[in-house]
Amino acid sequence: MRVAVTKFPGSNGDQDALYSLREDIGVKAEYVWHDDESLDGFDAVFVPGGFSYGDYLRCGAIAARSHIMDAVKRFADDGRLVIGVCNGFQILCESGLLPGILVQNEDEHFICKTVSLEAVNRTSPWTTGVSGTIHIPIAHGEGKYVCDDVTLARLESENRIAFRYVSPEGNPNGSVGDIAGILNERGNVLGMMPHPERATKAILGSTDGLQILRAFTAVSV
Repeated sequence: MRVAVTKFPGSNGDQDALYSLREDIGVKAEYVWHDDESLDGFDAVFVPGGFSYGDYLRCGAIAARSHIMDAVKRFADDGRLVIGVCNGFQILCESGLLPGILVQNEDEHFICKTVSLEAVNRTSPWTTGVSGTIHIPIAHGEGKYVCDDVTLARLESENRIAFRYVSPEGNPNGSVGDIAGILNERGNVLGMMPHPERATKAILGSTDGLQILRAFTAVSV
């Protein structure tokens, strides 16, 4: 398994992704730059968090129009694994790979803390290994997932809600339906606001992110 970690100007979560994949998941991980046009030789893609292009215009809107995202779309259309975390989730929505959009948190504050999640879908490569309540950190100012009623009904009926927030204190950002992550129609593309790559070592406070990221090793290539 060889995983491409996309790198955009302004991103700051790419190193977390790269080193968690290499050291904690045990797969080969390499950067691909925003103006690269091919993903030849890679088996999966990680679109990391951070603040690509300084979050100007809208979060993820400029990165979604980078050359590498055209390659990511073709890659996803082939049924191969793609995960977008935080800003990466915003980029996947802005690029049309996932429906809906992420907007400013309900309380208009940046939130950085660990939240509790439960997998709703249990059949995708990303969620089949997730058991019970897991604890994953978030760090975002625009993490409120919103979509129209028709889209929400489709996500529900097609079993495409990957994770919901279940923290005792409630939904941290006001996302519709307490949604923390969603899947595309085929289940090979996951977007989520919490950071599984920051929960892969006990010293980080949780290893629950491994339950999600081990999808990279569970899928044959």
